Parts: sequence; structure tokens; C-alpha cells
Amino acid sequence: MLQVESHPKFPAGRVVVTGNATESLSVEDIAIGLARHLRGDWGELEAPNRQANEGALLRGGRLLSAYCSRKGLRFWIITEPDRSKTTVLLPEDY
Repeated sequence: MLQVESHPKFPAGRVVVTGNATESLSVEDIAIGLARHLRGDWGELEAPNRQANEGALLRGGRLLSAYCSRKGLRFWIITEPDRSKTTVLLPEDY
């Protein structure tokens, strides 16, 4: 079972992991990424995307984070604007 941050900056809603991400990432990579995402640690994003996330926290909007697995595989975590769902996916799944 995945454990996520106990004091998040926003609700994750339902957490979904794409099949491709499930096959390619470890449970630990996913759990660490989710914990970072929910803390507002946006990972490997450029400044404009970080600023967009900070604005989305205040005004509502989609939240995107980008991380690398321990094996160097890039993956994204996206939370929907209404905070009903958070998806873990690889860029090619988008």
C-alpha cells in the first residue's frame, strides 16, 4: 500500500497510476514522488511551471510535478484542478 504525506498542501483525491508507470516505476519511487508532490516540492520543473503551480495552489488549477526514478526514468504527477484525482504517469502516457 502506498503511503502519502500526512500533512499535504492540497488533497490528492483518488490516486491513479497508469499501467506503463506501474510497470516501469517501483512502488517506492511512486510513494516518494507522491509525498514530494503533495508537499509542494515540484521536482524538476522550470521556474515558470513552478510559479504556475504556486498560483494554482492559491487560485485552483492543475498541479504538475516532474521527477526521476532511482533508475533515471522521468515521470510526472498531475493533480486535477478540482483535486478529485492525482495521476502518476510517464511523459509518453500523456
